Amino acid sequence: MMNRYDRQQKFKGIGTSGQQLIEEKTVGIIGIGALGTHTADTLARAGVKKLILVDRDYVETSNLQRQTLFSEQHADDMMPKVIAARNELQKIRTDLEIEIYIEHCDAPLLEAAFSQCDLLIDGSDNFDVRQAVNDFSYKHHIPWIYGACVESTYVACPFIPGVTPCFNCVMGMLPVMNRTCDTVGVIEPAVSQATSYQSMYALKILTEQPFEPRLIFGDIWALEHSAMKFGRMYQESCTTCGAHPTYPHLQNRSIQTMLCGRDTVQFVSPVTETGQLTDFLSGLNIKYQETSYFVRFYVADKPVIWFKGGRLLVHEVKSVAEGQKVYYQLFG
Repeated sequence: MMNRYDRQQKFKGIGTSGQQLIEEKTVGIIGIGALGTHTADTLARAGVKKLILVDRDYVETSNLQRQTLFSEQHADDMMPKVIAARNELQKIRTDLEIEIYIEHCDAPLLEAAFSQCDLLIDGSDNFDVRQAVNDFSYKHHIPWIYGACVESTYVACPFIPGVTPCFNCVMGMLPVMNRTCDTVGVIEPAVSQATSYQSMYALKILTEQPFEPRLIFGDIWALEHSAMKFGRMYQESCTTCGAHPTYPHLQNRSIQTMLCGRDTVQFVSPVTETGQLTDFLSGLNIKYQETSYFVRFYVADKPVIWFKGGRLLVHEVKSVAEGQKVYYQLFG
């Protein structure tokens, strides 16, 4: 039987020695949406030893246009994204080790889940999470690869401790990404462009090859593309990669946040066990639907999803303040 990685090994940039390195590596992927599903699929097929996946959400029909690995059945079942991704990836490779977390990615989770990773890949679509990942990366000397896309634009950039300036230093060069998929949309070719460059950088890092990192961005609809060197952007006063780093974004424990493009606010509830929650809801005469992964119910006509451990999503709200009204109506 032919080696499943035969075509990849024949590529002069990888070869047999590069493939052996890939098969020894563990990669963490933060966010299993459009970016995360693409890169997880690519790296699983490339032969990495282990993937660690974290995502706080579940599959919805609107995801299917751009988030590979997911099907209509996953959306109908409201299956957590990491569960659906794990199941599909194991169909691709039965020998692939996969560790999953249905959680918000914060500093404690980064420390618990990703300290032994060889590489981190950003699929988070969340600025605060990226800053925490950036601090964690430089504190533990683990490279990470940034990615983003909206409308028809794409961005990808590798950040390598000891080699490149960090995300904070380069932020001023990054294209303005203050639009969201919810307001202006996104097309799948823009996703594919971002993840192609993320995956290319991942293979270079995993095969331990020296290369000159560049910030890549463009607009696939307008046929525009740029690749910029950024090695001189280092700032000595940077709190992440400067002369005296303090890693401030690893101190922030709050997860109260508006989910990008979702009309959804995330909270932490005081109730952490399923039985406690269902008893609490029954006492308030609130009907609920319990699944293996979460409890779904309505408060003030707003859908609410509660996950084991206490994380809570309030849907169909336009601001954190509107979500807080629902949250306080439930818990006081």
